[in-house]
Amino acid sequence: MSTILAGTVLLTATGLFSQVVGFLYRMALSRLIGAENMGLFHLVMPVYSMLMSVTAVGLTVAVSTLSARYHALGDSGTVRLVLHRALRNFLLLAAPLGLAVVVLSDPISVYLLGDARTRLGVVVMVPCMLLTGVENLHKHCFYGIGRVRPPAAVETAEQIIRAVAVLLLLAALLPRSAEETVGVIALGMVLCEVFSACALTLLFKRYWKRFPPGPAGAEISGKRLMAIAVPVGATSLLGTLLGSANSVLIPAKLVEGGMTLSEAMAEFGVLSGMTLPLLNLPTGFIGALCLVMVPDLSRRTARGDRRAAGGFLDRVMSATSLLMAPAMALLTVIGPTVGAALFQDERVGELILPLAVGTLLGCYQSVLSGALNGLGLQGKGARNAIISDVVQLAFTFFAVSRFGLAGFAAGFVVSGVAGAGLNLASVLHAAELRVKAFQWFVRPVLAAVLMGVWCNLLFRVMLSAGTGHGWASLVCVVLGVVVYAAALLAQGLSVTDLFARFGGYIKRKRSAI
Repeated sequence: MSTILAGTVLLTATGLFSQVVGFLYRMALSRLIGAENMGLFHLVMPVYSMLMSVTAVGLTVAVSTLSARYHALGDSGTVRLVLHRALRNFLLLAAPLGLAVVVLSDPISVYLLGDARTRLGVVVMVPCMLLTGVENLHKHCFYGIGRVRPPAAVETAEQIIRAVAVLLLLAALLPRSAEETVGVIALGMVLCEVFSACALTLLFKRYWKRFPPGPAGAEISGKRLMAIAVPVGATSLLGTLLGSANSVLIPAKLVEGGMTLSEAMAEFGVLSGMTLPLLNLPTGFIGALCLVMVPDLSRRTARGDRRAAGGFLDRVMSATSLLMAPAMALLTVIGPTVGAALFQDERVGELILPLAVGTLLGCYQSVLSGALNGLGLQGKGARNAIISDVVQLAFTFFAVSRFGLAGFAAGFVVSGVAGAGLNLASVLHAAELRVKAFQWFVRPVLAAVLMGVWCNLLFRVMLSAGTGHGWASLVCVVLGVVVYAAALLAQGLSVTDLFARFGGYIKRKRSAI
């Protein structure tokens, strides 16, 4: 399963399974700890993201890119050297930084995050960061050489272990305060990462026993590693700082607009821990596609075939729209009702239409960012992401205190337009392509809008007639897919031709390899 089709299928299945398990986990967690504690936990996550940006993000991109290049050139021994050097550099960065975070956890929680109840969670996130870095470096090395089964299996088990560990710890330890609750959740994440880091390390050692060490001349790989890792890590850090500032500002601006701190944290918890995870449920395909696309394009770039992105981009953009547009339309219709029933909070699904549009735009941005990474244009992807984050931060700063979360939702859409548009322009220029607006955007979005309007009417009629939420949702999903397919066919799309074209590309790729 080293081809892009097999890898994408496997990672898509894993990603969707992880999304479902993660969604069920968040649902159970929100019922167990409440919206305010969910908000506090998501307030801690920017610290974790920032630590990962400083220490691991750039190195994981470098490992994935360089391992793909060296593997394509038949130099498997150097692939192992790249991973070892990346692990050493990661630990040299992460250990002193983690110690500093532990020592400064009190001012970080009070002055940066704005809530002293996050301190224990900040401390426990340090070992979680160390373990996650080790896991991700091994995982992206596997992705780089086209071996998706080991990380896919570990990721599947990881999701289950995280959910079970966190929920069992909460039930067993019975934390008495919000700070202890956040700390226990972080502890469950640490236990999950212990499994993942150990499992991938052992799998890597077992797989690479048959390959000899790299030649002495491969020491230059260290320079190439940092040449990729440093700019990617620096831009990722800037983007994470902007995203973290946005997360911290949302509850602060809600308080400025007249809410109490408890109310603001609860609203933030519903948004970040319930509504957005509901919308992100169908996006497992996007992450899987990006994970396979980056090393695939890196291998082709190493062979001097930079224009290989052309045919692939056409299929990627079409597939993204064809899958994500109807998913967002359906969730816009049934999401508020189903979300309120699952999370037991009537605020789930508020502002779901603009948030769904922003999520769809974010899918385009992610896919196109992966294409830029695969083409060796990480700097452009990072620049575009930073511009998008700045737009979102500006809306949060100026609009949330006046308009509430509607100001955030407006920024979510505008920042998505900025990020996706800039990435699209960069990829089109690099691959020497022209945008296919009708095939990529107009046709699937029009079909999805028609399906959404029809399903909304059907859903309301069925609920008014006394049909249960579950049955009404199921009927809307099934019949909505039929309406969507009919709308696509009416606009001239042949699904058979689409899959035939994609299959033809895979066949050519397999023969090229």
